[in-house]
Amino acid sequence: MLEIYNLTKKFGDKTAVDDLSLTVQDGQICAFIGHNGAGKTTTLKCIAGILEFDKGEILVDRLDITKHPLEAKKNIAYIPDNPDLYEHLKGNDYLNFIASVFGMSKEERKAKIEEYAQKLDIYKDLNTVISSYSHGMKQKLALVAGLIHNPKLMLLDEPFVGLDPISSHSFKEIMKQLASQGVTIFYSTHVLDVAEKICSHVAIIKQGKLIKHGTMQEVTSDDSLENIFLELENEKHN
Repeated sequence: MLEIYNLTKKFGDKTAVDDLSLTVQDGQICAFIGHNGAGKTTTLKCIAGILEFDKGEILVDRLDITKHPLEAKKNIAYIPDNPDLYEHLKGNDYLNFIASVFGMSKEERKAKIEEYAQKLDIYKDLNTVISSYSHGMKQKLALVAGLIHNPKLMLLDEPFVGLDPISSHSFKEIMKQLASQGVTIFYSTHVLDVAEKICSHVAIIKQGKLIKHGTMQEVTSDDSLENIFLELENEKHN
C-alpha cells in the first residue's frame, strides 16, 4: 500500500529526511517513532502530498504521489498533530464538507458520520460551533473526518494527544478493526507502550535516517520497545 524509495527532504542546508526507504503493506499498523525533530512529521507530510521533496519516490496503492496526486490522495486520510479546522462551522457542517470533497453520497456520509462520531463520543456535539470545542473535541472531530471516506491509508501524527482514556481506547479498537479489513495505518507516536500493544510493525527514525524497521516482534525480541528505542538513540552513527 505504502512504498517509499530514497526519500530526501531538505530545508535549506538542513536534511530533515535522509534517503529513507520503507514499505508498509495492506493491513499493517506501523508505528513511526523517533525523537522530536527526527523527521517524522516531515515524512508524513511528504507522503500526504503536502510537502514537495528533493529526491525519491512515494507510491500509495501503486500511485505516484507526485505524478498522480489527486488519485493517490483519494486513498489517504492525513491527520496532523494539531489539526486546522474551519472553526466558524458546526461540527456536522465540517464533516459534510469533507464528505463532499470525497464525493460521498448523502446516505453513506450520514451512516459513517454517525458511526464514528458515536464511537468517539462527539456525536452529541456536532451541532455546536467548532470554535467552542476543547482541544480533545477538535482531535475527535479530525479523526472522524479522516475515517468517514473509507481511506486505504491512514497517516496519523500523534493521534492520541488530547484524547481522554475512553476515546483513546475506542480509537485503538477502530484502528485494529480497520487493519483487519486491510486498511494500512502509519502513525507517529511517543507513546511507546501503546504502540507495542497495537502495532504489527515499527519503524525508528533518527536524524532523518531510518535506523530500524520490521515486525514488532523482530524489533523488540525479548526487550521492550522503549528500551530498544533508547538503546538505538544512544548509538552513534559511523
